[in-house]
Amino acid sequence: MPPTAIGSRADVLLDILWHARGSDLLLTAGMQPQMRVDGQLRPVTEAPVLTGADTEELLAELLSEEQAEERRATHEYDFSFSWRETARIRGNAFRQRGETAIALRMIPAHVPTMQQLGLPPVLGSFARQHQGLVLVTGPTGSGKSTTLASVINQINTDRACHIVTIEDPIEYLHEHRRSMVSQREVGTDTNSFSDALRAALREDPDVLLVGEMRDLESIAFALTLAETGHLVFATLHTNDTTQALARIIDVFPAHQQAQIRVQLAAALTGIVYQRLVPRIGGGMVAAYEVLVADTAVRNLIKEGKQHQLRNALVSGQREGMQTLEHSLSALVQAGVVSYEEAAARSLFPRDIEVRPRTRTGAGS
Repeated sequence: MPPTAIGSRADVLLDILWHARGSDLLLTAGMQPQMRVDGQLRPVTEAPVLTGADTEELLAELLSEEQAEERRATHEYDFSFSWRETARIRGNAFRQRGETAIALRMIPAHVPTMQQLGLPPVLGSFARQHQGLVLVTGPTGSGKSTTLASVINQINTDRACHIVTIEDPIEYLHEHRRSMVSQREVGTDTNSFSDALRAALREDPDVLLVGEMRDLESIAFALTLAETGHLVFATLHTNDTTQALARIIDVFPAHQQAQIRVQLAAALTGIVYQRLVPRIGGGMVAAYEVLVADTAVRNLIKEGKQHQLRNALVSGQREGMQTLEHSLSALVQAGVVSYEEAAARSLFPRDIEVRPRTRTGAGS
C-alpha cells in the first residue's frame, strides 16, 4: 500500500488536521492523537488512545519501503511527502519510552505571496538584491520557511536566474518559472548543508536558500557566497534580530571573531525576526522585526557593539526598520491580537502601545 493511501488511518488523521486548519499532528502511545491549532494542542476527539502498535502501524503507512529500511537504522528519522496534491507533510519519527512516536507538520502546497502573508515591504527590496546575506530568524514554528518560500517564489516570478535551495527536508515545491529552481534535500541529494554549500560555487547559482545555518562550516560558506556575488537567504533560531548576529559570531573561535564581524558587516543585507501570535477570533498572524544593514548598522557590527543595534532599529524607520514591539503595537491597535498575547511574545512588553500616540499642540 502506498504511503497515506486514501482512507488509511494516517490519511484520515491528516484530513482532520487539514479541516481544523491545524499545523501539526503528534502521535504517541498512551494518548489520543494531538493536533496543534492556533498554537495550542488539542486532542483529536474522533480517535482512540493510541498504543505502541498503533504508532508503528501509522508510521508504516507514512513511509515508503526504502524510507522504512533507512529508519530501522536510526532512532530519529526525518521524512517528507506530498499529501492528496493539497499539502506537503514534514515528518519526524522518534522513540520515547521504547515506543515509536511521530510528529507531522502540514505545509500547504500553494506558496502564499508576500502580500498575502503581510510581509514587511523592505523584504521586497531584499529580494531584488543581487548579492548579500538575508537572515530570517525566530523560534520553531514561527513561519520562517513560509516567509522564505514566498520570497523565493517572488524572485522566481520576477527574475531569470538560477535559484538553489538546500533544505532538510524540502518543504514547499517550486516550479520553474522565469528562474530555474534546483531544490536539494539533505540526506537525499547531498550529505550535509556544508557539503551542499561547498559544491554550490560550482553550480552557477545566483540565489541560494540555506534551510538552516547549523555549524561553523555552513556559516562560513554562506558568508563567503554572500561576499562573492550571490544573494543568500538563511534561517536561524533566535529571539530577536541582534541575537542572530551574536549567534553567528559566537560560533567562531575568539581569535577569529574580529575578522568574522568585518566579514558579516560587509555581507549582511538585513535580518527579519518573526513570531506568530493568535488572532482574536481564531487563526494566527505574524509580527516582524526588521534590521536593515545600513552604514550605521555595519559600523556597529564591525565594532562589536550589537547591544546598540536596538537604538538603530528604533531610529531607522525611514530605511524600513522596525522593532517587534512596533509591529505588535500595530496589531493590538488594529484589534487583530490582544495586548496579553502580544506582550507574552515580546522581550520589551512595555514598548507595546495599546493606543496610537496623539500629537499635542496649539488648539488641541
